[in-house]
Amino acid sequence: MEKDTIHTAELARELGRCLIEMRNFLRQYIQAKIKEHKMDISFEMIEIMACLWNKDGINQQEIADIVIKDKSSMTYLVDNLVKRNMVSRKVDVDDRRNNLIHITREGRLLQKKLNPWILEMYEKAALGIQKTKISQSIQVVKKMSENLKAEKGAAIIM
Repeated sequence: MEKDTIHTAELARELGRCLIEMRNFLRQYIQAKIKEHKMDISFEMIEIMACLWNKDGINQQEIADIVIKDKSSMTYLVDNLVKRNMVSRKVDVDDRRNNLIHITREGRLLQKKLNPWILEMYEKAALGIQKTKISQSIQVVKKMSENLKAEKGAAIIM
């Protein structure tokens, strides 16, 4: 039984490594498109925008948790998006300590420009892979994430 557990752990570790590698390739793809089109925006800013495209009007901490950024980095990135008129900050009426981040018209225009690139990127990534395999993979990664969330405080070493 122990041998099976070790094998499963090794497979899980490899899956984690592959996910990190894929994220790096996705980042490189988007950065190449940004450079090609001479756009003045970073990949990290696009990550924040993608969160807001999915759910507008969330607070900075929620975004930071999704994109895995610390508070100071998040403030810097949001400040830059505000300067570019991509987002606006509004005080949360329910909790004045929080700022809610909202997409502006410019932010929506950016979404329209980037969506074809993102769709093309994921179409290339999924080339030759059945939808059912992708769905199964999503379920596996979600379950692994749930397992780790249940182990609060446990050290994770890759």
